[in-house]
Amino acid sequence: MDDNTREQAERLLGHRFRNPAILEAALMHASVADCRLESNERMEFFGDSILGMVVCEYLYHRYPDLLEGELTKIKSAAVSRRSCSDVARTLGLDELLVTGKGMGRAGDLPKSLSAAVFETVIAAIYLDGGLEPARDFILRHMTEPIESAAASGHHENFKSVLQQHAQKHFGHSAVYVLLDEKGPDHAKCFEVCVEIDGRRFPSCWCPSKKQAEQRAALNALVELGAAKIDGRTQEPYLVAEDDASPVFPEQAEL
Repeated sequence: MDDNTREQAERLLGHRFRNPAILEAALMHASVADCRLESNERMEFFGDSILGMVVCEYLYHRYPDLLEGELTKIKSAAVSRRSCSDVARTLGLDELLVTGKGMGRAGDLPKSLSAAVFETVIAAIYLDGGLEPARDFILRHMTEPIESAAASGHHENFKSVLQQHAQKHFGHSAVYVLLDEKGPDHAKCFEVCVEIDGRRFPSCWCPSKKQAEQRAALNALVELGAAKIDGRTQEPYLVAEDDASPVFPEQAEL
């Protein structure tokens, strides 16, 4: 690896290598290595585990109200081949990967290869500098994909989102109040609303209590400015923290 390539790679990664040989190994595809043990395949295996651990740790602390299954879904979406490939291509890491002639042009590689190089550079940073710089690199580039995956998965999890929002901004939990129910036992409908510290939000009717609570949670999030309804598709979506208005109407006038 020449000095220009090494400096370009270090600039993209935000890490100066004490041992440049580690970086060189991370960018060596099996198609050009003398043997597979000299390629980056072992580092890809290692980097995948580091990536998974850091993302799981982030999710564990970021979403304390989500169950294991929900966290798993977010993690799987966030660290998918497509997501890792997008990050690698955005950074230009795929252009640095050294491949054989039959692999195509640098910067125009299959997603599996560009995703793999993202994992190998994670391993390289860890091996050269330890966990902290590797964690910093991962979260610097993966926080947005993680949050996007979490937001898309919350279409059926508005209760969890609201609980976090209420605790963070108001210091109180959301309480679900059954206001009314109608219909025969086999076809009942339920009216539910959310109450936070005495404040009641718009209620809704649904054919099950669970659905009614989810919809009531969404109503509260919309009124608090933490969610919106797309005017074209009528699909709900969460609002980024910086764009939200987490205040009660009465507090906004104070």
